[in-house]
Amino acid sequence: MKFPSLTKSHAGRVTLAAVPVGIVACVLLGGVAQGAVPVSFAVSGSQFQIGASQLDGTGFSQYAGIATDSEGGEHTVAIANIKDATLTDLCQSVISETPLGTVGVLIKAGGGDNPATATDLQIGMTGLKGDATFGNIRIGVDASTVQTEAKGSAGDFAQDSDTISITNLQQTAWSTQAAVFTLNGMSLELTDGSQGCF
Repeated sequence: MKFPSLTKSHAGRVTLAAVPVGIVACVLLGGVAQGAVPVSFAVSGSQFQIGASQLDGTGFSQYAGIATDSEGGEHTVAIANIKDATLTDLCQSVISETPLGTVGVLIKAGGGDNPATATDLQIGMTGLKGDATFGNIRIGVDASTVQTEAKGSAGDFAQDSDTISITNLQQTAWSTQAAVFTLNGMSLELTDGSQGCF
C-alpha cells in the first residue's frame, strides 16, 4: 500500500540524518476499539502528543516530507512507516481552542500485557525522544528505494530497518494513518488542556 495524500515526500525541502522515529495515534472517537481508520485526510491545525513506555515494530522507513492542512498550509515533517507495531502504555493528548475555552482530549490504551497494535502505519512527526534500537538499519539510502511499500521521492535522504524498538517514547506529530489500529483497554477523557502525555 502506498499512501497518496496524507503526507508526501518533497525533494530539497529538508534533509534528516538518522532521526529515530516512533509511532503516533490519532483521536479516534467512534468505533475506535478495533477496525480500519482512514488512509487519506488533511491534517488539522493542531499537533498532538504521543507517549508509550515501549514501542516495537517491524518494517520501518523514514524520510523527509510535507503534511498539508485543510487550508493549504504546509508543515515540514519526518514521514515514518512501520508495517507492524505494538505499543505498551499508549497515551495520546491533543489541545484545542473552542468557543467555550481550551479543551483537551486524553486517550490511553494498551496497558499491562495487552498492548495497542497497528498495521501499515504512516506518520508525520516533528519531534521525538526515547531510547531507540534498530535492527539491520540502512542510513542514507534513496527515499524511493526504501524497503517499505510507502516510499519517498527519488534523491531524498532516507533510512530503513528490519526492526525498531523505542523505550520511553515521547513524540509530537501532525498526522497518522493506519490500515488497522487496535486500542485495547481504551479510555478517553476530556480535560481542561493542562494534562498531556509528557
